[in-house]
This record gives sequence, C-alpha cells and structure tokens, in this order.
Amino acid sequence: MKFELVKLSYASDALEPVISKTTVEFHHGKHLLTYVNNLNNLVTGSKFENAGLETIVRESEGGMFNNAGQVLNHNLYFTQFSPNGGGEPSGMVAKAINAAWGSFENFRKEFEAAGVGLFGSGWVWLAKDKDGKLSITKETNAGNPVTKGLTPLLGFDVWEHAYYLDFQNRRADHLSNLWKIVDWNVVESRY
Repeated sequence: MKFELVKLSYASDALEPVISKTTVEFHHGKHLLTYVNNLNNLVTGSKFENAGLETIVRESEGGMFNNAGQVLNHNLYFTQFSPNGGGEPSGMVAKAINAAWGSFENFRKEFEAAGVGLFGSGWVWLAKDKDGKLSITKETNAGNPVTKGLTPLLGFDVWEHAYYLDFQNRRADHLSNLWKIVDWNVVESRY
C-alpha cells in the first residue's frame, strides 16, 4: 500500500491567526511529507507492505512505528480543523464529554492541562473505548491511542514544530487557541 500526503480541505492560510500559513506549509507540506515518504520506503518489501495505517501502528515498532504513528497522528490532526470551526461540540460527543467531565469547560481544562503537562514531545488525545466511554490520553513521540485499543477522536500536537513559529515556547497559549478551529463535525464523525 502506498501512503500519500493527506490533502487539506482548507487553504494553507485559512487557519490564521491560530496556525499560520508558514506553520501549515512546514508542518504539513514538509514535516508530514517526510514521514509519509519514510513510511513508504520502510513498508516496501516488509510484512506491512499491504497493511493499513492503524494496523502498522498497532503491530510495528522502531522506525516503522515512529513513521506510521506520525502519519496517522498528523492525518487526524490536520483533518480535524476548519476555518469555520470552534465553539463547543454537540451530539453524541457533547453528551459523552458531559458524562465524563460534567461540562465542556471542565473537559477543556483537563485536556489543556494534559497537553501542557506532557514532558517533551508528543500528543494529547480525546479517545473512546469500545463502549463509547471517553478518556484523555497523553502519548509521547509518535504514540497514538490505537495502541491501547482506543479510537482517537481529537488530537493536539505538542511537538514544538506544531507551534513554535506562532507561539514560540508558549505551549499553553497554543493549546487554548486550537479550540477556535476544531471542526466538531469531524470529531463527531469519528465517534
């Protein structure tokens, strides 16, 4: 299976000022493309040559896992945003968030705290288990909740390359601004 760079449903400057055109062009167009190319080179001739991305993430290790994990993570990341996003979720995701955290505001505070508190590089995820119960997971480096049998619904990248051009070392500001561009319809469709 040949993996391709995920196509954006918005222009590279459409998420400004939350994520600048420069960041999108580097993060998506160069950084993610490198993971895609690396993964394609690694799977050729391997037992994962015809496997799907989630299977590779669940079953591989080392360089294969790192590249597949980052392709999956970034695909989910870039497709969850919209220039018309923001606000609060509705539907089943909103009900599940309220059941788990009491309110969207409580969830948001805990989610941001998890992202700020993650040492080093990685991701903070809203994920669901097979019964639809939600949890917040912190994953280092290329980690993804699928390795724990969970389905990722929403993920914020806390690697510095995701925010340093726009927010320098202010990870907390980056995280609190991302809510302005979350496309809750996409998150709902993943639920």
